[in-house]
Amino acid sequence: MSNRSVPTLEDVAREAKVSTATVSRCLNLPNQVTARTRERVMEAVARLGYSPNFGARVLAAKRTNTIGAIIPTMENAIFARGLQAFQEGLREHGATLLVASFSYQAELEAEQIRTLMARGADGLLLIGHARDAQVAEFLRLQKVPVLVAWVYDPERDTPSIGFDNRAAMTAMAREVLRLGHRRIGVISAPRAANDRARARVEGIGDAVREVGGAEVTRVIETPYGIEEGARAFADMMSGGVRPTAVMCGNDVLAVGAMKAARAAGLRVPEDVSITGFDDIELATVTDPGIATVHVPHRRMGREAADMIVRMVEGGADPGSVELATELRLRGSLGTVPG
Repeated sequence: MSNRSVPTLEDVAREAKVSTATVSRCLNLPNQVTARTRERVMEAVARLGYSPNFGARVLAAKRTNTIGAIIPTMENAIFARGLQAFQEGLREHGATLLVASFSYQAELEAEQIRTLMARGADGLLLIGHARDAQVAEFLRLQKVPVLVAWVYDPERDTPSIGFDNRAAMTAMAREVLRLGHRRIGVISAPRAANDRARARVEGIGDAVREVGGAEVTRVIETPYGIEEGARAFADMMSGGVRPTAVMCGNDVLAVGAMKAARAAGLRVPEDVSITGFDDIELATVTDPGIATVHVPHRRMGREAADMIVRMVEGGADPGSVELATELRLRGSLGTVPG
C-alpha cells in the first residue's frame, strides 16, 4: 500500500503559487478568477491529483452545492435548451445540477421531489405550478427554496420565472384568425395536471371569442410525441367539421401533424394550416417551417440559475419574473383555403 499522502488545498496553492482562497474560487466560482490564473490552478490540480473533500465542505457549510431540477420529460427537446443554460449558470456559481424526469406522472414527480430532498439538494427547480396540495405542503415544510419555471404567475406564493402561456397562445390564435381562419382545431397535451397546456388552450379560446363566427371545432388531448401528434391530426381530419387551421400545444405535436397531413395528401398551408409552440430547432427544419411561439429558453435557464442561487444563499423571495415571447411566422401558416 502506498504511503503517499493525499494532496491538500494548501499543496495546490503552493504548486500554483497562489493563495488557498484563489484555489477555492477556481474550484467553486471559476468565473471570478482570470483565465490565466484558473489555468495555472487547474494544471496544479491535475499534476497533484487533488480532489476536494466534498463531505467536509458539506459539513462545514451545511450545504451540498447541488440544485435539483425535475422536468416532465427527457424524450424531446422542449426542455433541453433551458436546462442546458440553467446548468451553465449554476456552474458559474459553483453548484451542481441533479436532473430527474417524471414522464408527466404526478405521482412520479412527488417521488422525485422526495428523493432529491433526501439527497440534500439545496434548492429545486420545478416546471409549472400544478401539483397536489400534499406535495406543496411537503415542500413548504422542507424550508428549501423552490423556483418554478416555464410559467409566470405573480399571484402564487412560489416564485416563478417564465412567460404567460395563455397570452402567448392568444397572440398566435389572433394571427391565425387575422388570416381568415374561422374553424380551428386544437391538439394539446392532457390538461388535467399540466397548467401550461391548460393555459394555451384557454388562450386560443380567448382569441376565438373575440371574432364573430369563429369556433374551436375540437380539442384532442394526447401525450407529447411526433407519432402522437400525427394520430391526433388524422383523427381531427377524419370526420365532422374539418378545421382550416390546427393549433398544436407544442412544436413536437405540430411536426407530427405535418407528417400526418403529408401522408393524407394535404398541402400545408394551402389545404390546412398548422402552428406550434416553443420554437425548438425542429420547427425550422420541416418543409415548410412551422409557425410557432418563440420561448426564450436560454435566457430563462440562465436567470433561473441566478435566482435559485440567490434564494439558497440569502433565503429571500426574489419575486416572479416575466419573460416576453415572440411569434415566429413561417410557411405552415397561411390564409384560409379559398
